[in-house]
Amino acid sequence: MNKLNKMFKKKSLLVILSIVILIVFVSLWNIVSGGYDKQNKIILVLKKIIPTSISQKIRDTIFIIPELKKRNSYLELVLRKNQQNYKGEIYSNTTVISKINKHNYNLKEFFLPFPRLDLRLRWDSNENSLRRNYLEIIEDKILAISGEGETIYFNKSNINNKILNQKIIKNNLSNIIESNKFTPMGIRGLFYDGKQIFISFFYQSQKGYSMDVYAADMNFEKLNFNLFFKSDEYWDNYTVRTGGRITQFTDSKILLTFGDCTKMRKAQDLNSLKGKIISIDKLTKKFEVLSLGHRNQQGLVYDSENNIIINSEHGPNGGDEININRLNEKMVKNFGWPISSYGKNYDGTDPYKKSHKEFGYIEPLKNFSPSIGISEIQLKKNIDSNNNNYIFASSLRAGSIYKLKTNQSMTEVLDMDRIYFPEHRIRDMKYDEDTKSLFLIFETIPSIGVLKIS
Repeated sequence: MNKLNKMFKKKSLLVILSIVILIVFVSLWNIVSGGYDKQNKIILVLKKIIPTSISQKIRDTIFIIPELKKRNSYLELVLRKNQQNYKGEIYSNTTVISKINKHNYNLKEFFLPFPRLDLRLRWDSNENSLRRNYLEIIEDKILAISGEGETIYFNKSNINNKILNQKIIKNNLSNIIESNKFTPMGIRGLFYDGKQIFISFFYQSQKGYSMDVYAADMNFEKLNFNLFFKSDEYWDNYTVRTGGRITQFTDSKILLTFGDCTKMRKAQDLNSLKGKIISIDKLTKKFEVLSLGHRNQQGLVYDSENNIIINSEHGPNGGDEININRLNEKMVKNFGWPISSYGKNYDGTDPYKKSHKEFGYIEPLKNFSPSIGISEIQLKKNIDSNNNNYIFASSLRAGSIYKLKTNQSMTEVLDMDRIYFPEHRIRDMKYDEDTKSLFLIFETIPSIGVLKIS
């Protein structure tokens, strides 16, 4: 009997040990391959313990075969994308289950013809600065623009087919670049106001780096862009912290986010556009500062009914924010950067005040630590019998859509769900009422995602 017990214990230990080894193996593969959930706290801790140099050696030795298979699978997908050209073929039709509330969502993915991210480089490199793509809904069509300025469109109804049948729209952006002797750094925002297309254009000139807004009358044959708003803001070094989101404000004005461009102190200087959200009059081109103390605002919504601006912005290492600016309180709101932040510096130092309110700044409605790489946001109002609202926030680092349920006055987050898309970075997002879908820009391949949300 004792012998049988010993054998049973030995087998149990072997089973437990095998399970532990399997878990470690899978976790280690996720870390070294870069395919892990960037919000998984256990893996994030392990990643801190294992230096990058060691994880790369492990990937290229122990995991060389699965790594090669993963690369081949990715390259086959890219080859398929390149071969199909402007067809916009569907390559995935799946069900996605949300992480928290376990809701089911249908996701379709279609190829975009634009150049892909160079995965050999950092996502924030100069070269990948031109790989940021954006979309806009124009009645029964979807317009997309690449970071390099190529414009295409397709009929919205084509999402029910196997191809989108994308069409090229000519534009004059290359002429603008050549005549001004600009070095293009990429498009940073796209917006349609019912008549005109607006883009924010990041470039380098003899004066330094800068970002201006260009506009064109909407035309599906050719877009002739002209300078709409010159910022006259310059900085010396390349940075991703430019902002650049554009949306409607009042009938005669638009909103624009301008990042701090790594000039942190300028975010508190009312004589500079850096770190601000401004309104621009469409006729006079005069601007007004509506808020300051921002770092890199990647999402922007105006709720005309409640007269509030909702914006999302990247923190440093942690502290991504969703902010609410209540414009009925007639004063320029200050959101605290670079004095208050729930993040810290990447070198581990933490010079920031954690409270915003205690130091006279506006507290974020929601902050995310670790960072999710927050991007565009969308608002759906008065969803249920309690007139609650939903803010949808897309993310780059976390590869997710965060669905935040708020009370009617948007002073409190009542519930949050997460829709996770492994190994995807979501750059842009627009909600379409006709199809009850979110149209997404996935930037790694790149592709158009259509997420049915009701």
